[in-house]
Amino acid sequence: MNDPRRYVVIGGGLAGLAAAVWLAEAGKQVTLLERRGRLGGRTHSLEVAPLRDVPDNGQHVIASGYEHLFRYLTSVGTRQYVSFPQQGVLRWPGGRTAVMGTTGLPALRTLLGAHPDASAADRMRAAAATMRMGWQCLRQPRDLADLTTDQWFRRLGMPDTAREALWDWLALGIAAEPVRQESAKVFADVLATGIRLGVKRMRPVSIGYPTTDLDTLFVSGAQRVFDRHGVQVRHRAVARRIRIADGAVTGVELAGGEVEPADAVVCAVPNSYIGGLLDELPEHDQIYSAADKLGYTPIVSTNLYLDRPLGTKAAMEALIGGTGVIDEVFDRQRMHGRGTLNGWLYCLTTSGAYAQIHKPHQAVVDEQMALLRSYYPEAAEAKVLHAQVVPMPRATFSQVVGTDGLRPGQRTSVPTLVLAGDWTRTDWSATMESAAQSAAKAVDLLLALPAAGSDHSRSTRAAGSRK
Repeated sequence: MNDPRRYVVIGGGLAGLAAAVWLAEAGKQVTLLERRGRLGGRTHSLEVAPLRDVPDNGQHVIASGYEHLFRYLTSVGTRQYVSFPQQGVLRWPGGRTAVMGTTGLPALRTLLGAHPDASAADRMRAAAATMRMGWQCLRQPRDLADLTTDQWFRRLGMPDTAREALWDWLALGIAAEPVRQESAKVFADVLATGIRLGVKRMRPVSIGYPTTDLDTLFVSGAQRVFDRHGVQVRHRAVARRIRIADGAVTGVELAGGEVEPADAVVCAVPNSYIGGLLDELPEHDQIYSAADKLGYTPIVSTNLYLDRPLGTKAAMEALIGGTGVIDEVFDRQRMHGRGTLNGWLYCLTTSGAYAQIHKPHQAVVDEQMALLRSYYPEAAEAKVLHAQVVPMPRATFSQVVGTDGLRPGQRTSVPTLVLAGDWTRTDWSATMESAAQSAAKAVDLLLALPAAGSDHSRSTRAAGSRK
């Protein structure tokens, strides 16, 4: 029997795309509402018009433990576009480098001391501190939520060489916050998830990257699924409020007063856009308060076209000590096998970019080039052919001390209204996997609802109306 219910997904970012794809695969009638003129949210490509080139806006790293993300990529037919090179490079000023293994024995060596200046004593202390860290991730101290990651590392006795070469950089990448304000519990929760997945799969979680642009990876395949299953996509459709009556969703009010009929809704918008949408939900005050307290973390990405190669040794390189200016350098020639007609393209990422986010674009480029010249001797005379700075002041929700426990679950008091998005409660921090996992949980809740018109469905609606 066909389900006559109308399913509406609000938000065309990764969480919304995944929810719409999986509902469509389940045979549901789906409409996707997106406030902008394109899909993809923060996982999209940007055009550099003067060059007619389409680089990405950041978001390059993917972990092998991203089960729900890979489920999505399988659904849209792009799973093959992710590579796991098994190593990256740590780079210090002056060009000194160390290999960062991401699997097997090389990964173990990285964990125990990748710093070229680490002494035997440093490595022994790093091994002991790493073991304590793993244990405390799984058996967390009661006060962990009250500590910054910096305070936790100090309490664990993690030596400075290990922190400089790996742990501070890794923590910044996971939570997009400097370790002196990042919540230690956020970092510990993600590591615990990785440990459990590694034990379950009998292999450690590895780090990889897309070998194609983000539109191809996330959006184009979803559009093919939508075309195949008859999903209606409405661009420039700004949702204002989800209508609820008698304990059930009835529609989504759009800017201008139009109402999109709906029998079930997945609200998959960032915490910065949730205000007003849930006004008719009994617990809207609590969700709005959580969204506001979670706040925002800025990230700056730069697509830099140079007249010569930097001299990278790997597709992914971490700049040790470059925090606040450049955290990571992605060599797009190595990642995508692209040519250099427009110059050598490097994508730079700055997480927790509080200092850079409000600077003029040229000032950002000048600062980054000065840093690159100090890390890459071959780039001492490099010239910038073109630069595209992508400031994202609200790139993700903040994960500082005091935010533990704020993220709302996907279930609401109205069974036909569910939440999704990386800021809702998942096993991961603000990652693409968090977005995909939230969508999976939200869709599972809707698919578990009684069939439309059943006695149980009618009694549930009546019970909801009496709350």
